[in-house]
Amino acid sequence: MQPLRGIALKLASMLVFSAMAAIIKATAETIPPGQAVFFRSFFAIPVILVWLVAQGHLHDGLRVRDPFGHLWRGVVGAGAMGMGFAGLGLLPLSEVTALGYAAPLLTVVFAAMFLGEQVRLFRLSAVAMGLVGVLIVLSPRLSVDAGSADVRQQLGAMVVLTGAVLTALAQVFVRKLVHTEGTAAIVFWFSVTCSVLALVTLPFGWAWPDPLTFGLLVVTGILGGLGQILLTSSYRNADASLIAPFEYASMIIALAVGFFLFGEMPTPVMLLGAAIIIAAGVLIIWRERQLGLERARQRKAMTPQG
Repeated sequence: MQPLRGIALKLASMLVFSAMAAIIKATAETIPPGQAVFFRSFFAIPVILVWLVAQGHLHDGLRVRDPFGHLWRGVVGAGAMGMGFAGLGLLPLSEVTALGYAAPLLTVVFAAMFLGEQVRLFRLSAVAMGLVGVLIVLSPRLSVDAGSADVRQQLGAMVVLTGAVLTALAQVFVRKLVHTEGTAAIVFWFSVTCSVLALVTLPFGWAWPDPLTFGLLVVTGILGGLGQILLTSSYRNADASLIAPFEYASMIIALAVGFFLFGEMPTPVMLLGAAIIIAAGVLIIWRERQLGLERARQRKAMTPQG
């Protein structure tokens, strides 16, 4: 284990994913979400294949034991990606990022509902706290007498929140897949499935991009593949409980990118809600670490001493 290397890779993945999101946002006026999902997924495939070959895991990356598990994960994940990309065209980048943090909170709930994982009062309280933060972020979008611009942002908030729900469901599918499938296979077939599913949106008005936009869309795929590789590599170099909180560095990046590239100024209400969501997420991560240490001590105590 190399903790500092793991942290550095995690932060690098956050930078790469943030750059990808900025490009999606910049092209959202002309490129529909389904088309963006296709470019993000299809052009990630060569990057992932090169990585698998370099790691000597090409065979593992192509081998599938649970094809329907990959399919359902791909369907839900593609929907989540499309919702997130649609939201980028409707809301400030930092707000999309904050609402996206609802996904790990909802994953705790869905894992209890669908996987039978035991969730005690501490984590349920942290989830409730995080959802209060989500409501605070949403509160400016809940006005009933909104103008057309506000209605557009209301729609964006609902779309992003729906994407967070789908992301949480996708994580539940991943938790099931890891029992039979390798990480390389999950990463590779997700990109393949999303590419195929995105083509279904072709009749609904794909745009013919100009050369610059086409190039930027290709870059989103390359960045998406690279970000996934960096993220996967980070968890190989450090414990998940150590590097998971660095996920929230994406808020700092989103605030900076939103301000300098898109002229977006975060509101105090959004920042307050985001802070509460982040605090709840960190509490859940801390609790997961404590439970992991407790389980390790119990296993050690039960191991015969020779």
